[in-house]
Amino acid sequence: MMPILPGLLAIILYLLASALLLARLMRGVPDAGCQRSQIMMIGLAAIFIHGSLLYPAIMTAEGLNLGIFYAASLVAFTAALLLLLATFVEPVENLGIPVFLVAAICIALTMIFPETHIVPSSSWQLDSHILLSLLAYSILGLAVLQALLLAIQESHLRNREPGGFIRALPPLQTMETLLFHMIATGFVLLTLALVTGTLFLEDIFAQHLVHKTTLSIIAWIVFAILLWGRWRYGWRGRTAIRWTIGGFIFLMLAYFGSKFVLELVLARQ
Repeated sequence: MMPILPGLLAIILYLLASALLLARLMRGVPDAGCQRSQIMMIGLAAIFIHGSLLYPAIMTAEGLNLGIFYAASLVAFTAALLLLLATFVEPVENLGIPVFLVAAICIALTMIFPETHIVPSSSWQLDSHILLSLLAYSILGLAVLQALLLAIQESHLRNREPGGFIRALPPLQTMETLLFHMIATGFVLLTLALVTGTLFLEDIFAQHLVHKTTLSIIAWIVFAILLWGRWRYGWRGRTAIRWTIGGFIFLMLAYFGSKFVLELVLARQ
């Protein structure tokens, strides 16, 4: 179980960073870089505390603790960290509004429901598969948030309502380019995760893994078709948004859907 006071501090800092980003966005005019940097520093502090709490909770002497809420917290932590790093090269800080909020919720859930699910320590090959899967989930999670923000922006522009917070967002073309950069990166990581799973797991279609493998492959196919459609036919806008959301749903069902049923519904470890 995570310590209460540091956990509460991380939650407060995440919520503060999310609220400040939301207030900055709703004003509709990008603020000076100094305020943006200050908000990101608050987010960095939350991420640092989150990571320091998560590491001993997951890296146990018996093996990896990948209970559903700890796993969700790990994905949220990774997404928040990747987002923070991405802000140095791309204007994606507005994704911190939902990402920081989700990270705060995940910390709270691990504190309220500290149930564990230990995966016995094994080889570096299995660890690399888990790491690649985690990175793929995190980046494609950022991609679906980017797709939702893009959908809102496109809807406002389509209805000739370019005012408000829409003025604070990058141009539509830039938003689409960022989306496909995220999808392409996540797709490569998902491909590597599936390859390492095939190579390093004894049987990826074993009874306890078949649903995860099947849904992950379906998600891979969805993202592959989306990237091919973008390259071949220039898919964009609503088409890209729908395919992104669809692929992510399959990916989340592959891991968290099965863990929810097994750990919370059936109470199996």
